[in-house]
Amino acid sequence: MSTLPFPLAEDPDPLALEHGRKLFAGGSDFLKGVVAMGGMPLADRLEVCFAGRSNVGKSSLINALTGRKGLARASNTPGRTQEINYFTLGTSHYLVDLPGYGYANAPLPMVEKWQRLLKQYLSGRASLRRAFVLIDARHGVKPVDEEILSLLDKSAVTFQAVLTKADKVKANDRARVLNQVRRALSKHPAAFPELLLTSSEKGDGIGTLRSIIAGLE
Repeated sequence: MSTLPFPLAEDPDPLALEHGRKLFAGGSDFLKGVVAMGGMPLADRLEVCFAGRSNVGKSSLINALTGRKGLARASNTPGRTQEINYFTLGTSHYLVDLPGYGYANAPLPMVEKWQRLLKQYLSGRASLRRAFVLIDARHGVKPVDEEILSLLDKSAVTFQAVLTKADKVKANDRARVLNQVRRALSKHPAAFPELLLTSSEKGDGIGTLRSIIAGLE
């Protein structure tokens, strides 16, 4: 019997769950928004970044992880997050919110500027341990996601797919979407071989994601 590619992440054991809870109980604050590599904070602590197309739920996920409702500002306007936003996580980690992509209405020079900054960040940040690429669980991987996935491959940055808004997917649609995501990820060598289903609204998968981040070295 063959093993299912990209299985769903298992629930963490109580010790790992507590480790994740303690890390995020240390408090989070907005540090700075960066528009050029020269503005990056010192790479003196472990960091993880969150990427995803506009309106996939990045801000909501960061707020759910940190337990701070207004920490990352959500917006209904695609492309509003035009900076790389740094948040402190206790004294040991950074959480990094990358600009949303898929902004069809943004001016081309602005899009190109964001893309350049993104490439520089991904290829030049030694303290980056993992990228979490958010995929809407209702829609799966879209063509607009492929560019960031390929960029992560080229930058040799391990990324893990996190499916958001899982509570809004009907049970009979879930298997279809998961299969589509697995097929898409199988083409990307930098993909971490495990998927995570989350719901910021219901809290599903939040403890597991905290534990995953706390377990990185």
